[in-house]
Amino acid sequence: MVLIEQLLTKQEVSVIRQHLDQVPWLDGKGTAMGMAAEVKNNGQADTNNQTVQQLANSLLAKYGDTAKLVSAVLPHKIFPPCFNRYSSGETYGFHVDAAVMRMPNSAEVLRSDMSMTLFLSEPEEYEGGELVIQTEFGEQSIKPRAGDAVTYPSSSLHKVTPVTSGVRIAAITWMQSMVQDTHIRELLYELDQNIQQLLSNDAVPRAQLDSLHHVYHNLIRKHASI
Repeated sequence: MVLIEQLLTKQEVSVIRQHLDQVPWLDGKGTAMGMAAEVKNNGQADTNNQTVQQLANSLLAKYGDTAKLVSAVLPHKIFPPCFNRYSSGETYGFHVDAAVMRMPNSAEVLRSDMSMTLFLSEPEEYEGGELVIQTEFGEQSIKPRAGDAVTYPSSSLHKVTPVTSGVRIAAITWMQSMVQDTHIRELLYELDQNIQQLLSNDAVPRAQLDSLHHVYHNLIRKHASI
């Protein structure tokens, strides 16, 4: 589970929110499959709306340019982001995301390795509405600032607690990684983050950085499936 702080600036969040105020919203149950539909109670922006599609495409471009996201996920395919809204009394109980998803308007499919929630509401705008993820270390509850995103394994049981006041808006997506093995992907992320820190240290010899880059990229070459 990786928190990506300020993936969007406050201005970028504001622009998206202004557009979302003008688009049609549908019952979120219409996009849930199987058992998830029984515990889903929220709204979802109409994915057939042109403005919603343009917002999703702008986020896709942003995701591809976000170094920490690329490092954490090593994405091969990204599902177009969907926008959801929770008003007072709405919630989404514990569920697991579908393992395989069909890309919109395509015969292509995506294996969901990682899920991501991008928060578009400030935490003080609503009560409740925490994203809760079950991990091997227990339940993790997340309610960050608008513009922050969190990635987590799609295989995890997770939920959104009931919103008791205000409105919670977010964008969600699913990603297929080039590296399917979660443990290997975590190790690659840790290695890359350490390399990035060393790059900012002028005392680190270039030969040492070259050696670490050699190891990192050859590990990806060994484990990537594209």
